[in-house]
Amino acid sequence: EKHISIQRHLADLEKLADLKEDEKKPCPLCPEEKFKACYSHKLHRHLQNLHWKVSVEFEGYRMCICHLPCRPVKPNLVGDQTFSKMGAHYHCIICSATITRRTDMIGHINRHVNKGETESRFITVPAPKSTHEVLKESATDVQVLPNYSTPQKTDSYFNPKMKLNRQLIFCALAVLAEERKPIECLDAFGATGIMGLQWAKHLRSSVKVTINDCNENSVTMIQENCLLNKMKVKLNTKEEDNDEAMGDGEENTDTIEVTKMDANVIMHLRSFDFIHLDPFGTSVNYLDSAFRNVRNLGIVSLTSTDISSLYAKAQHVALRHYGCNIVRTEYYKELAARIVIAAVTRAAARCNKGIEVLLAVALEHFVLVVVRVLRGPSPADDSAKKIRYLIHCQWCEERIFQKEGNMVEENPYQQLPCDCHGSMPGKTAVVLGPLWSGALFNTGFLRRMLFEALQYGLDEAQPLLKTLVYEAECTTLKYFSTHSPYDENKQEECGVYIKTPNTSGESYLVHGKRRSDEVIRNAAKRQKSENSAEHPAFYYNIHRHSIKGMNMPKLNKFLKYLSKAGYRVSRTHFDPMGVRTNAPLAQFKTILMKYSTPTYAGGQAEGPVHLPEDVQAGEQVQAAADGKAEDAEFLEDDKSGVAAAAFTKDYPAHCAAD
Repeated sequence: EKHISIQRHLADLEKLADLKEDEKKPCPLCPEEKFKACYSHKLHRHLQNLHWKVSVEFEGYRMCICHLPCRPVKPNLVGDQTFSKMGAHYHCIICSATITRRTDMIGHINRHVNKGETESRFITVPAPKSTHEVLKESATDVQVLPNYSTPQKTDSYFNPKMKLNRQLIFCALAVLAEERKPIECLDAFGATGIMGLQWAKHLRSSVKVTINDCNENSVTMIQENCLLNKMKVKLNTKEEDNDEAMGDGEENTDTIEVTKMDANVIMHLRSFDFIHLDPFGTSVNYLDSAFRNVRNLGIVSLTSTDISSLYAKAQHVALRHYGCNIVRTEYYKELAARIVIAAVTRAAARCNKGIEVLLAVALEHFVLVVVRVLRGPSPADDSAKKIRYLIHCQWCEERIFQKEGNMVEENPYQQLPCDCHGSMPGKTAVVLGPLWSGALFNTGFLRRMLFEALQYGLDEAQPLLKTLVYEAECTTLKYFSTHSPYDENKQEECGVYIKTPNTSGESYLVHGKRRSDEVIRNAAKRQKSENSAEHPAFYYNIHRHSIKGMNMPKLNKFLKYLSKAGYRVSRTHFDPMGVRTNAPLAQFKTILMKYSTPTYAGGQAEGPVHLPEDVQAGEQVQAAADGKAEDAEFLEDDKSGVAAAAFTKDYPAHCAAD
């Protein structure tokens, strides 16, 4: 039976008191020592003001506050006497728990609702169960619980804002699936299972998908979502035997394995070709397990959402998790990506494995890193050597990686190109790191990812991947070929084509199971020539280095000016107004000053107040006309629609703005 404090109407509560005008009655929810018996008019006010008005409502019922000795409080010793005080409390209508505060009771009921527990054990007529909301993303349906976007209050977390992240990971897996089939892939933190379902639904027999989660409710939700998408389910837990189920219709013969284990346990027990880590917060606790059994030339991708520490808002947390000293800089997003890659490199090196960074993306909500695993102590040593410290000038934002070697520098400030230490008092620079000092992108791999995004119609990922390709090549926008990159480097030998891409994104021709020595030598020469032209590390924000009282040139025009000066230059996805270039900061500021015009004072002056001597007005007008003509020609020639998407899509917004 339900507790007497749980009623539908105030009249039902008054019936318990049996109010009569000429008789004194006690309160049914208060002991006599707290509230003595009184007449009906006074008892009515007491029930209304002290019990009914502070009640908690749930599906037509009111849980009134109760003062009866249902919840004894710890006794207080005063001299030789013991006083046992009874506390006010609420009785939960769902689980019969007693809660002292009203706000805690409301939160307690909300937790029941978020878990789908809305049927009361006391109500004779069962309350209607909360229906699961069905969301659709990339032709995949998933059921989610109420309040699914709050990870602390729901078992099956689903964030619609991470759609771009899921598309990038899918493209990376699709590229790996073209290299070798079938591949075993693991989604270590399944939640609703949306990511693993998309893999199995689109790539089908090319992948063997395993979705893991340690939460029992999440595992149940994943199984229901597999049946919703008509996938076979193979349940595998430590306590239970394998069990298979199939959705209605049996249209799809693909099987998804669902496991209920700790992520570290399953990665220690089994080997995979592709592993994705997306925990709540940092992923450093799972890196050692991920690299323990991952296969050679496999891929490990990880999404870090602890942006408060990576973006230098909680520097002590970054030191605790990643062992890095950081400060807030203009290039803080790229700094975050290099911090994560450094942690990945150290974890791989402990397992005698090296890495090759294929992709590093840092956006508003997450940092995504995709690396390829290279087995052996030699690749591990080569990767570990790329972890260095960074010297950062706090006055002018100049930065440079420390030189290799163990010898102590007499004056570390000499490594910086700027002379702030000589002209400014005190210490002007800080040492950040250790950080990854190598390249952040693999151009060949990114081109193949873009091809997969076009093939599967992933509209949100296409503009970003196009920007990443240009950033990896460190070049401005130009015409981009959309034919299959797998066919670019194919050669014909005995009428047989076999695709075996290497780690640099190129395709080898294999006759039988052996590569020819000539192909390997050519690949080594090509990789050596690519490494000779180092990718510019970090970027400069054009607004951060603007001159006060001067109007800066448009960003696209400024890129042309830097390129004409002989420097490599491109835009960056890390910052809408960022410029990635190998130009020193002093030369960067010189060119920016050269092509900036003075700010006019409210229409008082008709012409410029001051114009640099080496810049003529006609040259600026001609440069502006050339920029518009080239942009129009680029949009007209790109028949694939990828370039137009880069200018018209919401991301990246700076492409459309300029």
